[in-house]
Amino acid sequence: MPTPAAARIAVVGAGPGGLTCARILQRHGIGVTVYDRDPGPGARDQGGSLDLHEDDGQIALREAGLLEEFHRRSRPEGQEMRQLDHATGAIGFHHVPAEGERFKPEIDRGHLRELLLDSLRPGTVRWGCALRSVEGPAEGPRRLRFADGTTVEADLVIGADGAWSTVRRAVSDAVPRYTGISFLEAWFHGTDDRHADIAELVGLGSTLAADGERGLFAQRNSGGHLRVYVMQRVPADWIARAGLTAEDTDGIRALLLDRYRAWSPGLRRLLTDNDGPYVDRPLYALPVPHTWEPDPTVTLLGDAAHLMPPLGVGVNLALLDAAELALALAGHHTVADALRAYEKTMLPRSARMQHALDGHAQDLLSAEPHGPGGDGPGGDGPR
Repeated sequence: MPTPAAARIAVVGAGPGGLTCARILQRHGIGVTVYDRDPGPGARDQGGSLDLHEDDGQIALREAGLLEEFHRRSRPEGQEMRQLDHATGAIGFHHVPAEGERFKPEIDRGHLRELLLDSLRPGTVRWGCALRSVEGPAEGPRRLRFADGTTVEADLVIGADGAWSTVRRAVSDAVPRYTGISFLEAWFHGTDDRHADIAELVGLGSTLAADGERGLFAQRNSGGHLRVYVMQRVPADWIARAGLTAEDTDGIRALLLDRYRAWSPGLRRLLTDNDGPYVDRPLYALPVPHTWEPDPTVTLLGDAAHLMPPLGVGVNLALLDAAELALALAGHHTVADALRAYEKTMLPRSARMQHALDGHAQDLLSAEPHGPGGDGPGGDGPR
């Protein structure tokens, strides 16, 4: 088994966790290659806004040497949070960040990804590499087989490939399960000019309203964009059951207006004034707890390891996982020793958080007054 510095390390997934892990490894003189299925960095929308916390996500960016640049690109005003009465639209809870507050400033997913990509050595990320399987003996070397038939050998495979991780199959049979809550994403562009009433309703950060069975979460992004997540307690295939398809914007809008008919007119505009089609995003979570037997050549981080409901922890935990894994590799003589040290901390932490959040996707629909819950459904929510 080679030392971490001599090992062929493959990170699968160029999301925030995978890129952070690669950045910290390179800062410690350890070679790494990142493989991602997208054909390039701009191939698809990266999702909404994230809030990175001082006690986990920002710690990881400090280890990556990127914390100050993160603060330059972040939006501290995005920490504002409003909770509205669903029937009247009146503001109940309202958090306005204090001057200089930097506990969890917001940053667009795409901007965070650009920050991380720009920090890596040229050629670190190999695009257009859709992984099909991880093969070979547990003691290594492992073989990554991609959709185009090519293969690559690695001494360590790090699965940072999200909810439906292919790498996870090498160490676990677990499959994500539907939580019973589904999101429908709607986009608004040129918000301050074209949707001034909605801009005033939402403010500079996020706004939530719910009635126990359904909810709306609106979130400012940069560049005048805004996203709304229509949250419902429904079957995962609720659109098909209604005889509709995801592309039937008018049909879905009519259905939503009926389901939200008791809501205030101002909030109902979040259902009707969006630019373009809706995006269906049912919420899934891994079984609780999700663990696996130690493997000397494969490990997981982020959603691949501990997919949970979007209640304020996902991306922050992924970044913390990434930092701890990279530092373990930099501080141990063998890859196997590094993985044992990393998983000894990561698995119990993620199990505690999984237990704490298990079944609490329903809380997203609670009408009870409450404060901001971390990066929430729009921050660390579905893409």
